[in-house]
Amino acid sequence: MAVLIYAENAGGKFKKSTFEAVSYARAIADQTNTSLTAISIGNVGADELSTLAKYGADKILNVSNDQLKQFVNQAYASVIADAAAKEGASIVVLSNSFSGRGLSPRIGVKLQAGVADGAVALPEISGDKFTVRKTAFSGKAFATVQLTSANKVVALVPNSYQVVEKQAAGKVEDFNANVKQSDFKAIVKEIVQATDKVSLPDAEIVVSGGRGLKGPENWGMIEELAGLLGAATACSKPVSDADWRPHSEHVGQTGIAISPNLYIAVGISGAIQHLAGVSSSKVIVVINKDPEAPFFKVADYGIVGDAFEVVPKLIAAVKEYKASA
Repeated sequence: MAVLIYAENAGGKFKKSTFEAVSYARAIADQTNTSLTAISIGNVGADELSTLAKYGADKILNVSNDQLKQFVNQAYASVIADAAAKEGASIVVLSNSFSGRGLSPRIGVKLQAGVADGAVALPEISGDKFTVRKTAFSGKAFATVQLTSANKVVALVPNSYQVVEKQAAGKVEDFNANVKQSDFKAIVKEIVQATDKVSLPDAEIVVSGGRGLKGPENWGMIEELAGLLGAATACSKPVSDADWRPHSEHVGQTGIAISPNLYIAVGISGAIQHLAGVSSSKVIVVINKDPEAPFFKVADYGIVGDAFEVVPKLIAAVKEYKASA
């Protein structure tokens, strides 16, 4: 029961969520007394590839192919499934990122595997039983599922498992993938980076604003607080619909689902669609002048007050703390 981890990269660099997934896969390999192989697809340098060994990869397969420089869902799924078959891996792990959510079901079909996407904890493995705790109903609940198939695919929610260093051999090998031309019916011509700010899906801290901010001209304090905290900025659906903020910042059921360690909601009432996309956050802080706002019912901490008074005080407090540290 060998384990294969797909190591996703962005621009030739591995993201924190990748190292979380490698650490998670290493733990599964230790549970099952087997080896861990990582596969990287795209133009990743030798030094970057070697970092996967730091988190437990015994072997690293490097796929360097001009056709695979940009992410192509069907083609990448074929490569990963092919690697799993050749390496004798019955468990495939990947991050439940935007691309991971598209890959996991395709890999599952190719390997005739059971799929547990949205995993939030290590599986419980006992004999033939392989049980995974995962998110359900767009993050509004958790489900415990048992994968009974011989092959299994597990997609880990970012920020749900700690990065753990465990040095392994990490021998790098080139891997010749079996890819068909039919896998390239849809190809990516270009990827344009929308911003150089912290990526929302990978952010450990997110500061988000809603209609309570009254207009786009008041977003300066959200960005300032986020900058001080090293956080990503986000917004509710009505805000992006009104073009106050770009749609790439919309979090919620119809936007980006996130699971940061800390989510700060400013002037957001907490509609069920919004909650569905942020409820996996470890700690939720709500700032709203309406004490009856639904968001307070799920918040870990709440401040009833005017955002235009509370946020500047928070900014001043963070600045004072940083100055004294």
